[in-house]
Parts: sequence; C-alpha cells; structure tokens
Amino acid sequence: MIPVIISGGSGSRLWPVSRLSYPKPFIKLSDGISLFQNTLIRAIGLPNVTRIVVVTNESLFYRMKDEFTEINHYNLQIDFILEPYGRNTAPAIAAACLYLSKLYSKNEPLLIMPADHLITDSIAFNKAVHDAQSLVNKNFIVTFGITPQYPEIGYGYIEADFSNPIESGYSIKRFVEKPNLEKAQQYLSSKSYLWNSGMFCGLVNTFIDEFKLYSPDLLNSTNNCIINSKQENAFDSRILHLNRELFLHSEDISIDYALIEKSNNIGVVPCSIGWSDIGSWLSIFQSLPKDDSNNAIIGESILHNTKDCLVYSTDRIIACVDLNDLIIVDTPDAILIADKHKSQNVKIIFDKLKQMKHHTYSQHQTNFRSWGTYTIIEEGSFYKIKKLEIKPHSFVLMQSHHYKNEHWVVVEGSAKITTNDKTYYLLANESTYIRPNAVHKLENNTDKNLIIIKIQSGEYIGDDDINKIATFNERDI
Repeated sequence: MIPVIISGGSGSRLWPVSRLSYPKPFIKLSDGISLFQNTLIRAIGLPNVTRIVVVTNESLFYRMKDEFTEINHYNLQIDFILEPYGRNTAPAIAAACLYLSKLYSKNEPLLIMPADHLITDSIAFNKAVHDAQSLVNKNFIVTFGITPQYPEIGYGYIEADFSNPIESGYSIKRFVEKPNLEKAQQYLSSKSYLWNSGMFCGLVNTFIDEFKLYSPDLLNSTNNCIINSKQENAFDSRILHLNRELFLHSEDISIDYALIEKSNNIGVVPCSIGWSDIGSWLSIFQSLPKDDSNNAIIGESILHNTKDCLVYSTDRIIACVDLNDLIIVDTPDAILIADKHKSQNVKIIFDKLKQMKHHTYSQHQTNFRSWGTYTIIEEGSFYKIKKLEIKPHSFVLMQSHHYKNEHWVVVEGSAKITTNDKTYYLLANESTYIRPNAVHKLENNTDKNLIIIKIQSGEYIGDDDINKIATFNERDI
C-alpha cells in the first residue's frame, strides 16, 4: 500500500499560527510534533510501506521535506507532487493516481490521507485500514466513517446502510452536508450516521476508472498536465512539478463532489480511532491534555483563577488572571483572544487581514528556504534586520541587489562569502559589507549551522529587489 498525503488549504480558522506560508499541517501540539509529522508517522506505521507520496503546494516543499527528514528513521522514500496553486482535493488525488499508474502497477492500493488530521489511536487506525482492504480488493473505494461521540455541526456525515454489510464494511445510503444542531442530534440518536473523515482507500485503477465515469474532463486535463510536467530526482526524492499553465485547466472541485458522492462503488468502514480534523481552536482544545482547572496549555504560561481556557504560546510567557472559556494564542507578531465556543469565527479575522493585504495572513516572521530559514527581527521604512540560519553544506544562491546595502555579522559558525571575484571566510564576531549591485554568494561548508545577522538599508528594501544568478547545477525549486 502507498500512502498518499494531501496537504492543501490555509487553515484560516487556526490563525495566527496557521498562515498561507505556514498552514495547518505544520502546527505543533503538546508533543512537539506537527500534524503533518503525525500523519507521516501513521503512514510509516502501516505494514509493508516503502514509499510515501505527498501532494502539496510547491512553496511548501522545503518545509515538508525537512519535517519528513526529522522523523524518517526507516530509510523510506518520499515522492512529491508539487502544485503551483491549490485546485482542491479532486485534482490532487487524480494527479497522484495518474502519476503512480505510470510508475507502479495500476493494481497498487492507495490510502488517501489529509495531512492535517489528528488520530490518537494508531492500533484502531491500522485495524480500520486492514478491514478496508477486503473491499478494496473487490474494486471498491472505501471511506472511513468515524463513530460520532456528540452532535457535531462542523463535520459532514455519512448515512451507512448497516443492514447491508459488504465484507468488513457497509454500503452507503447517502452523504449529508454539515447539519444544524437539531439535525446533528437526530443523526447521533439514530446510530445510522458516521462522521465523514475525508480518508479514502482504493486501487489506483479503481480510482482512475471512477474518474473516467464521473469526472472525465478533470481526469483528461490532469493527465495532460502531468504529461507536460517536469520530473526530477533531487534532495533524495522524486519530484513532479505540475505544469503551471495546464494545471489551471483541472477543475477546482473536491473529491466528494467530483467522485465520492456520485459513485455507486463506495463502501464505508466504521471506526473509532480518536479522530479530529482539527478544524478550529476549540477542536485543538478538545484534543489536548488538561490541567486541574481544565486548561489546555502549550508553551510557557502562569495562570491564576483561570479555567476552561486554551493558552498557546510560541515565543514568550503568557499570564492569565480570572479568565474563563477563552482561546489565547500568542505568536511573535500577532495575538488572538476569542470566545472558546465561537472560535470558528476566527476565519472572519483571517479574511479581513487578507482583504487588507496585511502580511500576517500569509507569512510568519520566520520563513523557510532550501538552505534554511530567515527571521525578520525588526523593520522600518528604510531598514530591515534579519537572522539567517543556513543549514550545514548549504548555500544561498548567488545574487545581487539594485538598491539595498547589506551588513552581515556572523554570530555562530563559519561563512564562506564570494563577492564579485573575491572569496573569503568569516568566523563568529566578524562582519562584511555588501554594496548595491555586488554579485555575492553565501555558503556554509561545515557540519554545523551558520547563523548570520543581516542588516539591510536603503531607500528601497523590498524582498523583490533581488537578481538570482544560478551557476551550473545550481537551482532553487
């Protein structure tokens, strides 16, 4: 079985931690492991898995690769299908099926997994996947229905036909959109409804055949895109860069609407696996361990007479006095305070920030690149201060700037610097000056991280003032 992990969406209800450049899969919970890493660990824990496929936005590649490297102690291989922009889950899954059909047997079973869900019972999860395989071998596409524990209005539902068992699962009467509270209570009481988990299992060929029947145009356009896309082996991975222009022709539609709700070839396996789609701060609160006052805490905090709160800190201590039922989330450049039971409305804030084009909807102060990270420490109209962390044996692509002056101070490690035709080395507490239009390159040729403070100044300091100069075998994907 090949796990296919789908990672898309902005996670707008989990702002300010989740942003366009750092979406929900990268959120870390109390164990210090991100949702994406948790999904990878589940995939790795399945029997006979030797390869994993990740479909994600090309801008997230480096972060995804680093997170995989952190937890991959099994020498597994990972393939990346990189989208130039999101087109929903149906094109992503179609692309994965077509891509794998050209590399492996069309009878290969796939497990489609969202990258941003939480599952706490891995033994029950493995059993559910095992139970699904008997249906998969009969050319069914299997979805996993979560046995509901309470009347949830934030999930879609599946009405299962429990009078009609199929192997280890059941046929499906219908799919139901997110209900109001009264309907959700009725669904819970009837014991005929399951939460729709958004996970699917099936043979490559079965998925392709169902796409041919119910979404042939989407399948054809996605196939044409793949045929005309660039594939390479880099960073110990096989990478497919989907064609930017042709991917636009693939319909922007979910797998539920494109296929699952139309097909007569869908079965469901009911399961109780400790599942949550982590769709809001309330769901994160519910998933975390609590203190004696029912507070869920991530990071450092001091609480006095505070109960039933989520206190989430990424960078500094939070003090709370005489508070109840609040969500408090602190990041270096934004703070969220919300009524815990109305945390779905955080999306309204995210949308307003997007309309304002405020940088906090899209970026954190720390940004990820192939060579490491840079963090914006402070900026004004005519200056910007950054901290660069360059990974061992990595380099920042040769470049020049038209307007910016740059002062570099090495605070840790050893830097190899090329400026025009001159190459020299700097150690900790040493510095250099890069003039406008000077061609320069920064390298870390050691086994340890290199940390540099960069001070940029000038009449224009925008990050688009850059001219990358790639030499032979150098690229920035």
